[in-house]
Amino acid sequence: MIRVPDIKLAINQSESELKNTILKKLRIREEDLGDYSIYKKSIDARRKDRVAFVYTVDVEVKNQDKVLKRIKDKKISLTPDMEYKYVKKGTHKLQAPPVIIGTGPAGLFAGLILAQMGYGPILLERGKDVDHRAKDIHVFWEKGQLNTESNVQFGEGGAGTFSDGKLTTQIKDIRCRKILEELVKAGGPPEIMYSSKPHIGTDILRDVVKNIRKEIISLGGKVLFDKKVTDIMIHKGSVKGVIVNEKDTIETDKVILAIGHSARDTFEMLHKNQVEIHQKPFSIGVRIEHPQSLIDIAQYGEYAKNPKLGAADYKMAYHCKNGASVYTFCMCPGGQVVAAASEEGRVVTNGMSEYARDKENANSALLVGVDLKDFESHYPLAGMHFQRKWEEKAFVLGGGNYWAPVQLVKDFLKDQPSLQLGKVHPSYMPGVTPTDLRQCLPGFVAAAMKEAIVALDSKLHGFQLGDAVMTAIETRSSSPIRIQRDKGYESNIKGLYPTGEGAGYAGGIISAAVDGIKAAEAVAEGCIFR
Repeated sequence: MIRVPDIKLAINQSESELKNTILKKLRIREEDLGDYSIYKKSIDARRKDRVAFVYTVDVEVKNQDKVLKRIKDKKISLTPDMEYKYVKKGTHKLQAPPVIIGTGPAGLFAGLILAQMGYGPILLERGKDVDHRAKDIHVFWEKGQLNTESNVQFGEGGAGTFSDGKLTTQIKDIRCRKILEELVKAGGPPEIMYSSKPHIGTDILRDVVKNIRKEIISLGGKVLFDKKVTDIMIHKGSVKGVIVNEKDTIETDKVILAIGHSARDTFEMLHKNQVEIHQKPFSIGVRIEHPQSLIDIAQYGEYAKNPKLGAADYKMAYHCKNGASVYTFCMCPGGQVVAAASEEGRVVTNGMSEYARDKENANSALLVGVDLKDFESHYPLAGMHFQRKWEEKAFVLGGGNYWAPVQLVKDFLKDQPSLQLGKVHPSYMPGVTPTDLRQCLPGFVAAAMKEAIVALDSKLHGFQLGDAVMTAIETRSSSPIRIQRDKGYESNIKGLYPTGEGAGYAGGIISAAVDGIKAAEAVAEGCIFR
């Protein structure tokens, strides 16, 4: 096949017109054209009066070699081989199946790959299956009753299940396509294969993770819920098994740690067992919420209501005069701000969108980088304690009932507390308390956000809308630790493979899943099962 990039169609043109452009670019007749498929589709909105779609297509043609020889456009080339290749199995015989701790993207895809290779992995999830988990989460959102083992952080699918289901990533890896293929196979929307900004949406993602679980089980694996790993059995520097729920033993010499960025008690257990852990920088801040219509107009101008475009998003960054970095993260078009606490007495926020992205507001994390020096300690888990400190302040400031503290942008910029809400209705449940967010943010974070909001308005008109709502606090954008591992993905404990966001090696659904696959490959390259 031949890959043809940079095919631009105006917003009022039909995709059926791709065919004529392909014929012109390849300089072929219609009878020489075979099938073609979209490899990538993006929106070019740099000019608000000429919003267009840009395509890259893969094309089958007769006499492919001759066609390529006479084309002068160097961007047109052979379509690369994008098929995922399973690694060759090793020679060491495993006497027991590998164990995977966690069923977020890293754990699920590590489990799926090992199951497809015949290893019959055992996946242990401290939380509940996605259906029961969803019920617990809605009780929390509606009544403020937190289940510390079944929430937005813990349970089948990991934290990403209750998010926008965003599948964008900056990494270029053949495994990314394998992941997208498996997500579509499990019920994900087909367009994620070619969209430049693919997303699934939390409503569809719940069924997708359930179907991946079923696939793992059908291939001989096990997925067990309410199974919290409370200790790891180590002998002479090697893994020998895990302790579940403080009493049950599972023997194995291969454990993949896919624990997520919020498994703080597990971090403490690993540190106690002398697993090598280092501090890692991360970010904290707030969720900022605008009317989705404002974002649509700012990004698409007169085309804002065109159904082909859907809800607009944004991604911005700003470097403050004092060197601090401020950026938007995990922007959720047409979504809601969600209560994402996993520990009692602490408030945490996150963002979530359904597939349709049709809610009234848009929201995004507005984050400031936190450096190791800000922890004021060399203790490996100091960043975790730093997070807890500010989450506790947000809990108290919100009223001590899991309501979130909020402030209007206009009041935040004037250094005055908000006493009431404006025209933007905050979506966070169970409720919000207007106040002064400086009481639950580090001083340097508040100062950096104040400078950035004004500056970012020049990039996205309306960003500093006075009635826009800032909801505190967002602390879980990434892990506060990195679990050291070697080139073979093993930690200092032989047979223990840290992977994904919790181990400090990924940031998002796709990168975490890729890292999980790499950990599975590392296990397979060293072993055969029985």
